Amino acid sequence: MPGPEKKPDFPNADAAPRSRWRLQVVWLVPILAVLIGGWLAVKAVIEKGPAITISFITADGLEAGKTKIKFKNVDIGLVKTVTLTPDHERIVATADINKNATDMLVDSTRFWVVRPRISGGTVSGIGTLLSGSYVEMDVGKSKKERRDFVGLEVPPAIASNAPGSEFILKSTNMGSLDVGTPVYFRRLQVGQISGFKLDPDGHGVTLRVFINAPYDKFVLSDTRFWHASGVDVAVSSSGIQVNTQSLVSIMIGGVAFESPPSALDGPAAANESTFTLFPDRADAMKAHYHIVVKYVADFTESVRGLIVGAPVDFRGIVVGEVTAIYTRFDPKTEKFSIPVEIDLYPELFTSRYETNGGGRVSNDPHALADRLVAKGLRLQLRTGNLLTGQLYMAADFFPDAPKATVDWTSSPPTLPTIPGNLQRLQENITQLVAKLNTIPMQAIGNNTRATLASAKTLLDDLDTMIVPQAQGTLAAAHTALDSANNALQPDSALQQNATDMIQELSRTATAFRTLADYLERHPEALIRGKQQEHRP
Repeated sequence: MPGPEKKPDFPNADAAPRSRWRLQVVWLVPILAVLIGGWLAVKAVIEKGPAITISFITADGLEAGKTKIKFKNVDIGLVKTVTLTPDHERIVATADINKNATDMLVDSTRFWVVRPRISGGTVSGIGTLLSGSYVEMDVGKSKKERRDFVGLEVPPAIASNAPGSEFILKSTNMGSLDVGTPVYFRRLQVGQISGFKLDPDGHGVTLRVFINAPYDKFVLSDTRFWHASGVDVAVSSSGIQVNTQSLVSIMIGGVAFESPPSALDGPAAANESTFTLFPDRADAMKAHYHIVVKYVADFTESVRGLIVGAPVDFRGIVVGEVTAIYTRFDPKTEKFSIPVEIDLYPELFTSRYETNGGGRVSNDPHALADRLVAKGLRLQLRTGNLLTGQLYMAADFFPDAPKATVDWTSSPPTLPTIPGNLQRLQENITQLVAKLNTIPMQAIGNNTRATLASAKTLLDDLDTMIVPQAQGTLAAAHTALDSANNALQPDSALQQNATDMIQELSRTATAFRTLADYLERHPEALIRGKQQEHRP
């Protein structure tokens, strides 16, 4: 019988006291999450860039939390809020900029909304039709930091870092020009208009043009700019001229520049230099003289066809131009006249070849003008083109012109004129008609009729007295002609005698010929006589 089962011996467990600071494993995950969150929060604070505000007229293309700010197509910020200004005139967009773009937020930095646009013949922002609008930034060259900006409503035509030069043009009107309008040099596009504004006095506009490098070196101090918009059709005394730069300039306009042939090669014009924008190439390329003398020519004939800008011609050389045309009423004579103001260029009357008296014609312009007028210098209107009817003013010498002097008391001085060729022809015809009207045509007619009657009476007398005698004379002449005709008939005695005489002359000539032949063979016969021929 088995004995009672024996229980195993187990060691007694000793109770150890629990530590109050022992960390449970389950708390490691939340602690680690807190540490990572804190580190991310600190990193976000450290890496957070500045906040800026951009003011626009409209919020078109802006959306809070979605619209990005880009520089060279790289995201550098995000629009956070879009709100109205207190006066409700503009909107303000608040944006956060990346920290690495902080140094680009300077005083001359520019912002604008990129969206589809058509301006100056160029199309931009087409890509935003799919991706959505965004704000583009152009970094300025200023060193001063800035955080509040005024956004551009129109994108700038030229980037701040584009190589080239910018120039200022002064014009009386804009024409068909706009921002982005091309600028041409020898029909090659070398730049574009970057901006414009109305002058404070309202008398003109100021345009800014940017010429790309290396073409900006061709803009010299004497370079001329002009409107090259559309088709330039000029009608002048020289005829009709049509000029254009390109097909693009015909549709959207343009500006062209060139230096005159007489310009000396020199350094390029400085950046921001100011030039005049002329209406066309002809006006731009005119010679601009430093010395200009104003005169007035007073005409009494019609000046139809004479326009401002018409040349003043001296024997084929342009020495001035017409600057104004108006009318004047003289209350004393109660007659109208047409004063025409002209600019004369004395430099054109300077000899290019030095003489003993120097290159200048005269050092006293008043004395020279008086001398020339005394020798017959006059101003006259002439037709420059029969097709267009344009007139020009000619200065020439007319020795037979009535005596005249320069009126130095008027301002400007008045030079004497002489009627044009057509006007003088009309005056001569008028004088001829007036002289013809003084001729007693009726008395002359009466005398002519009396003379014709006397002539008829005389002819009647001649027919009565002379005609019978003339008839007898003619009958005698007819009889003489008949007798001569009969004598010349072949069977007449005269003809027979003439024939016999001719035959006798022929025989005589034969005898002389025989004698000559014999003497040629026997010249001694002239001394000895004819020898007797011996017959065998």
